[in-house]
Amino acid sequence: MPTEILMPALSPTMEEGTLAKWLVKEGDTVSAGDLLAEIETDKATMEFEAVDEGTLGKILVEAGTEGVKVNTPIAVILEEGESADDIDSDASAPAPKPAPEAEKADAGGKAAPDGGSAPAAAPPAPEASDGSRIFASPLARRIAAEKGLDLAQIAGSGPRGRIVKADVETAKPAEASQPSAAAPAASGAAAPMPAGPDAAAVAKIYADRDYQEIALDGMRKTIAQRLTEAKQTIPHFYLRRDIRLDALLDFRKTLNSQLESRGVKLSVNDFIIKACALALQQVPKANAVWAGDRILQLNPSDVAVAVAIEGGLFTPVLRDAEAKTLSALSAEMKDLAARARDRKLAPHEYQGGSFAISNLGMFGIDNFDAVINPPHGAILAVGAGVRKPVVGEDGQLATATVMSVTLSVDHRVIDGALGAELLQAIKDNLENPLSMLV
Repeated sequence: MPTEILMPALSPTMEEGTLAKWLVKEGDTVSAGDLLAEIETDKATMEFEAVDEGTLGKILVEAGTEGVKVNTPIAVILEEGESADDIDSDASAPAPKPAPEAEKADAGGKAAPDGGSAPAAAPPAPEASDGSRIFASPLARRIAAEKGLDLAQIAGSGPRGRIVKADVETAKPAEASQPSAAAPAASGAAAPMPAGPDAAAVAKIYADRDYQEIALDGMRKTIAQRLTEAKQTIPHFYLRRDIRLDALLDFRKTLNSQLESRGVKLSVNDFIIKACALALQQVPKANAVWAGDRILQLNPSDVAVAVAIEGGLFTPVLRDAEAKTLSALSAEMKDLAARARDRKLAPHEYQGGSFAISNLGMFGIDNFDAVINPPHGAILAVGAGVRKPVVGEDGQLATATVMSVTLSVDHRVIDGALGAELLQAIKDNLENPLSMLV
C-alpha cells in the first residue's frame, strides 16, 4: 500500500503550519533523509526530511497552503512496484486529523505540553434534521460552537462538501439557528465567551473608511493567543525599582577597552542577563515556573530575552546563564538574536526558561509593564538609563544615570516578599558589577 506523508509536528506546541514550499515534485525518487519541503510554524521556517524511500506519487497539499493541521496527509510515497493507480481516491482529499497530543489534552482537559491551556475539545459530529451526518472538521465544529452557528445551514467548500475553518469564519450570524435542545444555553451550561469582537461587526463600523486588511500569520496568532491567555489566567503583580548604573557603565567601559582586541563589545543588556541569572541562584525559590497543579523549581538559570523581529518577537533562551562569562553571554545573545530575526531558531532555542527580560530602554522607553510569558514565573521590564538628580548618601544633591525596571510576577509561583527579594538581588548585582565576576 502507498505510504502517506503526514504534516509533522516540528515543535511540542505546533498544531498547524504552512506548507511553504515543496523541494521535490511528483515522480521524483526520494530516500530517507532527503529534504521534502519547507514548513512554516508560528515561529520559524524549517526543512522537513523524508523518513521512507520510494517515489513521490502524489502531492496532496499544494505549496503555500496555510493552516495545515498536524498529522494531515500532505503527500503519498509509492514503494517499488506501486503506481499512481494504487493511490486510494480518498487520498486526494484528506480529512485533517488532530495531533495525538492535542487529542489527549482535549479529552482530559489538561495543560498543553508548553504549560499553556489546551484547546477546547471540538463538539461531536453533528447530524442534519434527516439524521444524516454533517461532515465538518474538528476546528470548524469548535469555531461554529463558539460563534453559535448551525452547521446544517452552512455549505461546505472542502472535499466532498466537508465544512472547513474558512466556511465557519466567513459565515454570517444570520446563518445561526435558534438553540436546539442540545445547545449549551438550553442545557443550563454557559455559552462560550467570544474571544473578542466579531470581525464582520468591526468591519461594518469602518465600512466608510479607507483601510487595508492584514491577515494574521502564524506568529501573530500565537502571540495573540498566548498573551491573552497570560493576562486572563496569570495573577500578575508588579514591583518597581530604580537602579543606578554609573558604576556599571564605568566598569563596562574599562572591560570593553580591554576586550577590543578580541572583537568583544559588551552591552548593558549583557550585564542585565548576568545579573538576573545570578539573582535566580541567590533567590532559588524564585527560579520557578507554574506547571498547572504544581510548581517546578529549576536549578540552572535559564533566562529568556525578548527579541523584536518583523511582525512579532522571539524569546530565545540562554541556558545555564549563571555559569557563563559576560563575553560568552554576549556572543551567544548576538547569535540567537541574529538567527531569530532570520527565523532560523530551532524550537529548543526559544522554549523553556523560568524568567524573561524585555528591554525597551534601547528604544527610549523610561518604564513599562511586561506581560509574563507562561509558564515563566516572572519577567523583568527594563527602561532606559537616564541622567537624573539624586540625593547621595551624604545628603547632597547630585546627578546619576538611573534605570527604571519593573518585575512582573506570577503570584501563583512567587509571593510579594519573595519577588521583592529577587528584585533586590538584581539591583545589587547591577549596582556592584565587579561582584558578578567573582
